[in-house]
Order: sequence, then structure tokens, then C-alpha cells
Amino acid sequence: MPVLAPAVYRRRKPTMNVESERFAAQPAVHATGQSLLDEANAWLAAFERGLRRRDIPALRTLFLDDCHWRDLLALTWDVQTVSGRDAVTTALAAVPSRFTPENFRIDPRRTAPRVVKRAGETVLEVLFRFDTSVGPCDGVLRLKSPQDGAPREAWSLATALDAIAGHEEAFRRPRNRSHTVPRDFRAPNWTDLRQADCAYDGRDPVVMVVGGGQAGLSIAARLRQLEIDTLVVDRHQRVGDNWRTRYHALSLHTRTHVNHLPYLPFPETWPDYISKDQLAGWFEYYVTAMEINVWSGTEFVGGRYDDSARRWTVTLRKSDGSERTMRPTHLIMATGVSAVPAKTRISGIEAYRGEVLHSGEFTSGTAWAGRPVMVFGSGTSAHDVAQDLEASGALVTLVQRSPTMVQNLEPTAQLPYMAYEEGPSVDDCDLISLGTPMALARQSARLTNPRALELDRTLIDGLKASGFQVDEGEDGIGWQLKYQMRGGGYYFNVGCSNLIAEGRIKVLPFAQIESFQPQGIKLRDGSTRPADLIVTATGYLGQREMAARLLGDDIAERIGPVWGIDEARQELHNMWRRTPQPGLWFLAGGLAQCRMYSKPLALQIQAIELGLLPDDLLNSQNLRGPSPTAPSTSQR
Repeated sequence: MPVLAPAVYRRRKPTMNVESERFAAQPAVHATGQSLLDEANAWLAAFERGLRRRDIPALRTLFLDDCHWRDLLALTWDVQTVSGRDAVTTALAAVPSRFTPENFRIDPRRTAPRVVKRAGETVLEVLFRFDTSVGPCDGVLRLKSPQDGAPREAWSLATALDAIAGHEEAFRRPRNRSHTVPRDFRAPNWTDLRQADCAYDGRDPVVMVVGGGQAGLSIAARLRQLEIDTLVVDRHQRVGDNWRTRYHALSLHTRTHVNHLPYLPFPETWPDYISKDQLAGWFEYYVTAMEINVWSGTEFVGGRYDDSARRWTVTLRKSDGSERTMRPTHLIMATGVSAVPAKTRISGIEAYRGEVLHSGEFTSGTAWAGRPVMVFGSGTSAHDVAQDLEASGALVTLVQRSPTMVQNLEPTAQLPYMAYEEGPSVDDCDLISLGTPMALARQSARLTNPRALELDRTLIDGLKASGFQVDEGEDGIGWQLKYQMRGGGYYFNVGCSNLIAEGRIKVLPFAQIESFQPQGIKLRDGSTRPADLIVTATGYLGQREMAARLLGDDIAERIGPVWGIDEARQELHNMWRRTPQPGLWFLAGGLAQCRMYSKPLALQIQAIELGLLPDDLLNSQNLRGPSPTAPSTSQR
């Protein structure tokens, strides 16, 4: 495996002069004369005492009534959030004694305690470190000052497992890093060893990952560093084709420094917004550099789970038609939030005799110059396809079914990531993001959304004047929460909205369509509209539907929703944690989400393979797992 160093992610100088919740330069000494560091240490010391003694009254004095605790495996072996002082202190007092949390301290490697704005509130934000019987952990603490000048109390607390002691990521372990020139020139070289490892002759992987995009590569890289044998299968012919084969102008809509994959940051020379072809090429390089085993051009046909053997039997079909059966212990669905194109959602379209493409199949509009085309949908894909067609000279009509949130790419769409623009490192920002419970994220969105509307008012008014229906976030959420709830429903304007406002792309409400005709559509007023091409940007079915197709309806019913907000747990449904189906996991999202959440997912799989997940927890969740006294031998 390559010798790695901890990833050093760059920070760009801020380019947006926008007021937001960012790190604020504040005095290092509180009004009482106590330094911020002393305040933080005093709280952590009191917390450790209360936690050790299971002293609920003492713990209650440390938390506000409206507090939150988010744990990522550190004290619960789960990803979950608890809210309210009574619930939080009760849950903390019930932390199993086997964890023995201790040695809470400020982490000198990270950003020092400082006063910041979070969700509209001024807080002392503290990044800390502590230890448990399992391994070292990280934490994020946000303290608010009562108006009477009393000691600060916790508004939010987050705890996250960093590593399993004795089983750290390979690059973190002490070893001889010198390079030795081989003396046997006929011995297998690096390429020979990699090809043999990836062939899986006579062995099965411990983990099989379905999907070779950012989710699949992120988790495979994590598991490789934990020395857990992992194979990624992807139906595309080349790694990166999930980006490479898409429409010509596609690029990321969030800034480069937010989007690194684990361990290897993007080059300093890259632009702020990465093109699809740059990203595709990087994915190929990443597979080589991180020594990830990938079978491209390989379709995952289906699989079934053997309860007695506690492993899957899966069938793979390669591009040459040959098939291979494998028996992995874990199966990770990394096919993305948008897993299966939704091609049958437009009633009556079968009467149309022209060409119909789903947006996922669209690559270029050059063949449609001067010809009438219609794009059904108003999300990101619909806008991008419409803009590409208009640039090619097509006569474009965007058919809108429901209001869409629109924000300019700069600066409003980037507001949720302003903390990455200055101050802490990306690693620290990732911890801060993981340490933000959903309630705070919602509160922050309700404060940010009016500012975004103010910044984009000219654009929004122009869209309304053109007949485009704009979702202004009346429910008080921004695009990030909309993405978590729906997987879409918004568009970052990179020019298409201007074309709509200028009338160069027409807008037609779907409700005005009476029926489809062989050459186009008929409107309710009796008129007709011709169309030589219809592009259905009607979205995608999610990972649950993909699981149903590949693993069967019974498993899909057993796991329930995938993605979308689980209000009871204040987390996403079945994401990056154990599901009701043993051995089945889901990972999805943008590059930043995959970078952050691939770590807790990998640690859970490692813990199961080591026999560390206790049976009582597994049984309480209707899950099965290895006995903690009988470590698995399947880890390689």
C-alpha cells in the first residue's frame, strides 16, 4: 500500500464579501477574566466527572434546556442525536460502563477554542479529544453564556470515534517506510501484485461495494486503510465514467476545497469548480494511488443473504457476458441518492412518437440546432440540459410541474460552506459539520434563507416575471436540507435562469398540457406545441428502489426508507449506519458527505469484523452480529 501522510487540505482565501456564520476574531479572555481555554477545560473536567459517576444532577448543570447531543460511534456504537436536557443527561448517564470515557482535553492539533456564530447564536466552540476503551475520540462542544454571567452551559455536544485502538488506519501505524530495491528482477513487481490482488482468484472479498462514484471510492479507500478486503463493482467501462459520459458542460457546483476525497486533496492548481472530465480522471488516479480493487464493466445482477452463514451470495456479470458468484460478508450500496432514472412518471407520454431521452442519457444538444425541444422538469439536471440545448441553437421550452428553489452559484449557493473559506482546516471544518445536530442546521437555514433571497431578489423577480414558479423556502429551509429531504428540488444558477428571465428559454406550466400528441403536445386552450425531442428530467428513484431491484422486495420492505430525514432520530434514514438487514449498508451524497461519513461507516464494519459490537445493542435493533468474545477471522 502507498505510504500516506495525513491529508493536508488547502484553504483558499475568501472571495465572497458576505456576512455569514463564520469564525470571528474574539478576545482570548472572557469578561470575567477567565480565558476561553480555561472555560473550556473547566467544562470538560466537570463533564468527565459527571459522566464517570453517572451523576445526572451534576450533568444537568452543564447543559441548557434546549441542548443536543450527537454521537457518532464514540459512546453508543451508533449515529444518533438526542435533544433536550432531560433526554441528553439521561442518555449520557446510561452510557455503558465498558466504554470508560476519560481524559477529556483540548486537542492541540486543532483550532483553539474561540467565539463564533452558530445558528444565529454566539457560542464558545471547542474541539476536544478524549479516550474510551475502544479508542481515541474527537468532540465538538458549543457553550452559551447565561445572561446572569454564570458559567457557560452546553448548547450542543458531539462525540465521534476516531479509530479503534490497535487497529488504526495503516498509514498511522509505526512501520519501516524505507524503499528497498528488489534484488530478484523476476519477482512480482507492484503492478503484478496489484493485478493478483484485484483478480480475487480463490477468495471472496469481505466487503463488496456496488458503485464506483465518490461514495464507493471513499468507503473503499477507508476500508483499504483498515486492511479490510474490499471490492468495488461498477457497470461503467472505466472508473469515472459516471461523470465522464454525462453532458458536455457539467461541472461541480460547490467549490473545490470542500470536495476532496479522503486522504488525497485535489491539486492546488485546480479551478474553483471542477469539470466532469477532471473529476473522472481524478477518480481513475485515486483508484491507482489508493490501491482500490475495482471491477469496472461489471454489473451487480443480484444477491441474497444467508442468515445462518451471515454473508451474501451475489452474482456479477462482466462486460464479456461471463458471470462470477461471490460471498461477501458486507454489501454497501453506493449507487447514489439518484440511483435509478425515473422514466415513467409522465402520464400519457407514450402517445408521443418523437425521441424521448432521460436527462441521465443526454450528452449534447448539437443535433437539435434550430429544432423545437421540451425539457420536463425544473431541477438541476433540467436546467443544465436546457442550457446546453439553447447554447446549441435549439428552441427550448422548460415544462415545470412544481416550484423550484433557485440560488445564484455565487455567493448564495456557497453560504452553507462559508466556514471552509477561512479559518480552520478542512479536517476541522469536517468535524464541526459532523458535530452540528440537525436542529441547529435547520435553525441556521432559517436564518440564512432570507439573506439568500435578498441577495438573489433581482434574479427571482425576473424568473417570476417569465412565468417560472420559484420556491422561496416558505418552510424556512435552504437547499441543503431540501437535498436531505428530497435529494433535489433546487438549482444553482450558472446561467440558465438568466436565459429564462430573458425569454430565450420558454417556460410552460405542466398544468396547461391537456395531452401528448405524436408530434408534440396539446394545451388546454386547444393549441398545440411541436417537439422534435423530449427530455424527461423527472428525477431518479432512490437507493431503496435500487435495493428492491437487486436484492428483492422483501429486503426493501425490511429496511424501509433510505435517505430522507428520520425525525425521531434526527438523522437520515438508514445512511452510514447498520440497517435492519444485517450486512447491508448505504452511503451516498456529495463528495464532502462521502468523505465525512465514509469514516464512521468503515469503523462500524471494522468493529463487526473484530467482534467489538455488543450483542445486546445488535439485538435491540433487530440486528445480528458476531459475538464480542469471538473475533472474526475474515479481516484481511
